[in-house]
Amino acid sequence: MARAYLQNFEELWRTVEVDGTGDFDAPKAQITPWFCPGRGEDLSQRIATAIGRARTRIRIASPVITASPILATLAQVVSDRRCEVAGVVDGTQMRQVFHQWHENGNAAWKLPLIQRVLDRGDFTGKPSTPYTPDSVHDYMHAKVTVCDDLVFVGSFNLSHSGEQNAENVLEVNDPAIAARMAAFIDAIRARYPAAPLPHGNP
Repeated sequence: MARAYLQNFEELWRTVEVDGTGDFDAPKAQITPWFCPGRGEDLSQRIATAIGRARTRIRIASPVITASPILATLAQVVSDRRCEVAGVVDGTQMRQVFHQWHENGNAAWKLPLIQRVLDRGDFTGKPSTPYTPDSVHDYMHAKVTVCDDLVFVGSFNLSHSGEQNAENVLEVNDPAIAARMAAFIDAIRARYPAAPLPHGNP
């Protein structure tokens, strides 16, 4: 795993460019590293697959949830009521996303999906301070996904922009760590009100 991180960071230092870095196979083990942007789309698909296979619990902490495969799979899982789905987002940033999607016809198809996920899942949203250059940056910035006993943790939020940025994630297959991270997410989400919906809370 350390060699994989060394390879990725050497790419970044050598090229001084984010594009094209991290596009290599990391060793498969109990802990597997992922690097973006090289494997950003693969990582979103891997997380979506884990969400789709979960049978007992899904827990998510992410500032936003906008990556298409993750959003679509979550919508299917909450519609089927296949397992317990709960999490926390940054409410202010999600409202900004809703506004952008309403304005951008190309992304408006995601609105019913996120409505379904946030309405049928048990999600809360931190009412953070809207961004200005001089404002306090107090976002809900935890980035963890738990699917049964599988954990994805790192700097990747569940978004298309996350796929394109220089991010890294550890995929950890461990029941004890999954239980601790699920409890961590539950503790965060308990602090905030229900997540905002794109068409209003019922």
